Amino acid sequence: MFPQSRPRRLRRTEAIRRMVRETHLRPDDLVLPLFVVPGSGVQREISSLPGNYHLSVDQLGPEIDRVVAAGLPAVLLFGLPEHKDEVGSEAFSPTAPVQRAIAEIKRLAPDLCVITDVCLCEYTSHGHCGQVDAAGEVLNDPTLKLLTRAAVSHAEAGADIIAPSDMMDGRIAAIRAGLDEAGFSDRAIMSYAVKYASGFYGPFREAADSAPQFGDRRGYQMDPPNAREALREAALDVEEGADFIMVKPALSYLDVIQTVAREFPVPIAAYNVSGEFAMVKAAAARGWIDERRVTMEILTSIKRAGADIILTYHALDAARWLKEQAA
Repeated sequence: MFPQSRPRRLRRTEAIRRMVRETHLRPDDLVLPLFVVPGSGVQREISSLPGNYHLSVDQLGPEIDRVVAAGLPAVLLFGLPEHKDEVGSEAFSPTAPVQRAIAEIKRLAPDLCVITDVCLCEYTSHGHCGQVDAAGEVLNDPTLKLLTRAAVSHAEAGADIIAPSDMMDGRIAAIRAGLDEAGFSDRAIMSYAVKYASGFYGPFREAADSAPQFGDRRGYQMDPPNAREALREAALDVEEGADFIMVKPALSYLDVIQTVAREFPVPIAAYNVSGEFAMVKAAAARGWIDERRVTMEILTSIKRAGADIILTYHALDAARWLKEQAA
């Protein structure tokens, strides 16, 4: 007797596959990271992130046009300073590239959501995410004041969502209090709550010129073998006032995304990070994989794991492919 149930019946045609598809990826799910730099007339491709650029503020227009045309709801801004110092003071300068870029993007596309990364690693001369003492130890509590100043300066420039990525303890509470006190109680916080000390950040550190000058970040970023700790970090940040929770990286931590998404009734973001992107690009350039197919499979897996929002360098290509698929 042949089985009465034949699962292949539901795979027979593309129309049937579309009707029974469980996970749907949309341009609305995707956020594009952008790197803004000092100067003018700068549009320089980042060698380790093909198709992504260092852009001066005056060169943002064409890229923002592409973002809007693709139907992406938001961008995530990172900035490189003109000068670095021990406390990363350009992180909270009103004339720094990120603050100027926020205002320019809001002028170009008022309805586009602007998310800003808040950290000090790009801005400090030592490359760590906070203030350090003479022995090179990253000081948690003094760093909170600097992060809060940066967050408030982004809100003053017009940022919609503040995204702290430093992994200092208590930073969500400090930033929430600072934003509220400055009159920005309406600005949301997307916390990099579950950020692992990962080997997948290499291309980003080149792009943002943010590699630490000594030591590493394992003293404040999470240890990759830990999953239960992710729940503790997320719970603390939600309790302190985070509106979104982020897991970073995404691909090696799909189990963590799924666990966090099941546990917390807030929007879950996942960062498909630079190393994950660069591996796809490198393999595709050698003809080893089909870039479009693999990219969409990866992004769908992140969505299937429970992410509501995916921050990815593939965003523009993926949005175009999704539109072509729907046509």
